[in-house]
Amino acid sequence: MIVFRKIRWKNFLSTGNYFIEIDLDQHPDTLIIGENGAGKSTMLDALTFSLFNKPYRNINKPQIVNSINGKNCLVELEFTMGSKDYMVRRGIKPNVFEIHLNGKLVNQDSKARDYQEMLERQILKMNYKSFTQIVILGSSSFTPFMQLPAGDRRAVIEDLLDIQIFSSMNAIVKERLGTIKTQLNELKIRVEATKEKITLHKKHIEELNRNTEELVKGKEEQIEDARHEIVTLSQTLKTLNGQIDGLTDQIGDHQKMLDKQRKLLQYETRIQSNKTKVQKEIDFYKDHDSCPTCEQDIPEKHKEDRLEDCHGEVQKFDEGLKKLETEQGTVINRLNEITKIMSQVQDLNKEVANTNSTIAHSRKFIGVLEKEITKLQENKKISGDTAEQSQQLLDELTGYIEQRKSISEDRSYLDVAATLLKDGGIKTRIIKQYLPIINKLVNKYLAAMDFFVNFHMDEEFKEVIKSRHRDDFSYANFSEGEKQKIDLALMLTWRAVARLKNSVNTNLLILDETFDSSLDAKGTDALLDILHQLPENTNIFVISHKDQLHDKFNQSFKFEKKQNFSRIAAA
Repeated sequence: MIVFRKIRWKNFLSTGNYFIEIDLDQHPDTLIIGENGAGKSTMLDALTFSLFNKPYRNINKPQIVNSINGKNCLVELEFTMGSKDYMVRRGIKPNVFEIHLNGKLVNQDSKARDYQEMLERQILKMNYKSFTQIVILGSSSFTPFMQLPAGDRRAVIEDLLDIQIFSSMNAIVKERLGTIKTQLNELKIRVEATKEKITLHKKHIEELNRNTEELVKGKEEQIEDARHEIVTLSQTLKTLNGQIDGLTDQIGDHQKMLDKQRKLLQYETRIQSNKTKVQKEIDFYKDHDSCPTCEQDIPEKHKEDRLEDCHGEVQKFDEGLKKLETEQGTVINRLNEITKIMSQVQDLNKEVANTNSTIAHSRKFIGVLEKEITKLQENKKISGDTAEQSQQLLDELTGYIEQRKSISEDRSYLDVAATLLKDGGIKTRIIKQYLPIINKLVNKYLAAMDFFVNFHMDEEFKEVIKSRHRDDFSYANFSEGEKQKIDLALMLTWRAVARLKNSVNTNLLILDETFDSSLDAKGTDALLDILHQLPENTNIFVISHKDQLHDKFNQSFKFEKKQNFSRIAAA
């Protein structure tokens, strides 16, 4: 049994940056009142958020964080299962998800989704839908059992009867069947491939024993042709190499020309640099009559002499550049000739490479033919070896067939198990045993609320409700007040079944505005009588607008808004 002990939350919806804390196991029944928007239903959202990472009401997750403070949203829930004390802590901004067992943090190495799955399957042993069907009856986001699709109805009852293990086993069986199907397909492919190999071996033996001499003669002729081709290509190769050697001798000065070109460029650069310096000096004397550094006048005679010298130097530089240009032209012409010759050498080298490749291919072809001739000449020995290989393949084929037979037997057993574990199998048998109990309990609670109909649900979870006049109805035919009585009867039935099975049994029962909606005064009194007759270890919380219910509960407290934040005030 899960005993919920305490819940606290802060910066959650309209709650500010301080914890609101509620003891969940101190009083048998508690009334929570408050005006609309005061935050009295926040406990439901905090409870489901802490356990299932989503609020009870239809609220987007980003909207959970208090809009004023905008961070440090945190919910902590404490509960006990036998001797184990758990505490689940979940928050947003920053994101927090922790499970503590007896004060120690449970390993968080797994992904958040796996961590959540561990909480639901291994600890709580129920999911969100089952939890809300057993613990909470609300007026906002509550989906009554009778409005759930058949698959969800089945999931809730499987949780109640603690038979989810059969669904898990069914998933394992399906996975194993999938593996076996893959193995059988692989074996089928191997069997067919082995049969094909055996056929090919037989054909190979027949081919080896047929026209051996004729095959050898044909291959020897091919070898002779290939050798003749090699001789011809070798002569061609010799000619090509001679041409390459002759052309290579013609370009022996290639490096010398490159070095000379580099030196001529260096000389040209130096002359240009010196000419630029002298030209700057000429420009200086043309533009200045005094020294810009010492501010003394430059003698005219000195200026004329220096200009004359500089012009002479420029003339010499120009003459040198002309000589260099002539020499460079000669070098460039020679390098162009060398480039043409090198291109011819490159073309010849390609021919040499192609010729060598053809010779190598012919030699390889000769080798292949010689090996084939050797195999043909050893025909009898090879035939014996091939027969031995065929026997090995036959042995492999037998092994594959035996293996397929064994796996097929396993598959037949798993098919039986799958038939038993599917929805119409053993689970349905168990459910059929409990359906009379479930129907009896529902009718008992309906009668306690003065709603005298005969409720019947079959193994497909379809309901038939007969009136006093034995007319057939469905859930949708009734008024909202009558529907609520059916919802209450089902919820109380699920809790009773959970106690019988000790599966998802819990101390907590929350009714959110149930007394404010469609129940009349008589229905309200009847429901209170039923609630007060629940087992002693049940802790009931009723959220309501009705202050007049105050004296019918052991404890009550009131939610109110102060400065836009919710808080608990004395009721």
